[in-house]
Amino acid sequence: MKNNSNKITLLYVLILVFVAILGHKLFADYFSESNTKSLLQLNFIKDLLFIIISGAVLKLILYQNEMRNKSVFEKLQLTNIEIKESNERYDIVAKATSDTIWDWKMEDDSFIWNKGIQGVFGYKKEEVGKTSKWWFDRIHPEDSLKMSVKLYSFLEQKTEKWQDEYRFQCADGSYKYVFDRGFLVKDADGKLIRMIGAIQDITKQKEEEQRLRLLETVITQTKDAVMITDIDTSEDPIPNIIFINSAFTDMTGYSAKDVIGKSPSIFFGKKSDFLEYDKLKTAIQEYRECFIETISYKKNGKEFWVNFSMIPVTNKDGEHSHWISIQRDVTLEKEKEKEREQLIRELTQNNNDLKQFSYITSHNLRAPLSNLTGLLNLIDDIDIEDPELKEIITGFSKSTHLLNETINDLVKVIIIKDSPSIQKEKVLIKEVFENVFNQLSFLISVHKPILKIDLEDVTILEINKSYLESIFLNLLTNAIKYRAPIRQLKVSIATKVEDDNLIITFKDNGIGIDLNKNKDKIFGLYQRFHNYPDSKGLGLYLVKSQVESMGGTISVSSIVGKGTTFTIIFKNS
Repeated sequence: MKNNSNKITLLYVLILVFVAILGHKLFADYFSESNTKSLLQLNFIKDLLFIIISGAVLKLILYQNEMRNKSVFEKLQLTNIEIKESNERYDIVAKATSDTIWDWKMEDDSFIWNKGIQGVFGYKKEEVGKTSKWWFDRIHPEDSLKMSVKLYSFLEQKTEKWQDEYRFQCADGSYKYVFDRGFLVKDADGKLIRMIGAIQDITKQKEEEQRLRLLETVITQTKDAVMITDIDTSEDPIPNIIFINSAFTDMTGYSAKDVIGKSPSIFFGKKSDFLEYDKLKTAIQEYRECFIETISYKKNGKEFWVNFSMIPVTNKDGEHSHWISIQRDVTLEKEKEKEREQLIRELTQNNNDLKQFSYITSHNLRAPLSNLTGLLNLIDDIDIEDPELKEIITGFSKSTHLLNETINDLVKVIIIKDSPSIQKEKVLIKEVFENVFNQLSFLISVHKPILKIDLEDVTILEINKSYLESIFLNLLTNAIKYRAPIRQLKVSIATKVEDDNLIITFKDNGIGIDLNKNKDKIFGLYQRFHNYPDSKGLGLYLVKSQVESMGGTISVSSIVGKGTTFTIIFKNS
């Protein structure tokens, strides 16, 4: 700057000197008298002095101007530094607060966003709009009207500060809850020219508020009594109560005023289980959850059974802050449990009495039956001529044999039902079927059924071989007995293993069973579904009893006139 002023001054002086010399030269040539030349020389000296003085003045003016420019430049530099620092602080604050800053110039409806619109809401730079319409279009439809009314009401009143909560759409289409604050900027005449605001993402806070509101609703509306205590055990092993819900008052009769600031120890009395009380105190000392059941006392002194839990609660730093207790009046359940235990004892005694009666009956009847059978065998050798007497003896003999079979069947049932442990062994399915076929070879040869046998090489572990043979024998005998007279009997017997289960199926095309009428009675004792003279209604009952005694299950499906399928499942382990 200084060199420039010197150059300008020097150039100014040189130009003036050149002009002066040129002027005097022209005048000197025009006026040739000596006195005139002397006058010109004197004027030339004056001109030189004027040129020097004016050059000095110009230099001074240029210098002052330089000083002013330098001062202005320094101020501009300082202002630029302050603006730069201010912008840096603005960016740092925006990053630290994660706020999205916006600047709305109302005159031309131009909108400027900071980088928060990209970082917080996921918009790319080219996706961000430049007008207020882009802003309003991304406010949730349910919030848009309410927010717009409040904003324009604020603008009309020209209040300096505005704030609101609404949902703002992200680039991926989802919405975030935001807290928006705006400040108005006016010109000298009070006219609104700009509005600057900051949007803060409060989605997590809103979700937490909703979660807490939901938990509060659950606590206040639940039918279970809820009690919250602090953690101070300096005065009592069980810390003092700071909150109870209405269900607690309904259960105990104590209001919040009665118990706030007191220990739950006040609910224990002389009939309370103090072993449970000690268990609770130990759990509180060790900061672990505890569940107890004991007799408690209501405000009116009435006893009741309470299921009482204490669960520790920690804050966000993992520090133990409170205890929550969930309590339930289980008096009715306790009474029902006592009644159930009494009923079980009575049923057990009755069952034992019935078993004893069955044993006595079967034992006491066997001897007379044996005598009657022996006498009937003797009578068989006597020739009876009286036809009426012969018919009576024949009927008597038949009834005696039926009674003997019934007693034998009852003994089988008793043996199965009263056998807590049966002999078990590894059994090969094919061997069991071979034994059954050998026993029924005569029936098979007479009725000639079409047999489809599909047996896998499976060994069942832990099963009773005699029971399994009896099951197969009963099912195959029933298939032959209840065959359809209009078609040849077909019997399909198959085994397969699925998920460690052995599945055995017996399928026939016999006369079937009406399950709509007899589904609940199909495996009942002495239940008969067909009018066959030799049907006693005991076989399926024995089958089910034997299957279940070995830990298996049996089910049946049947269609009248088409056939029946029995499915037996054993654990193959």
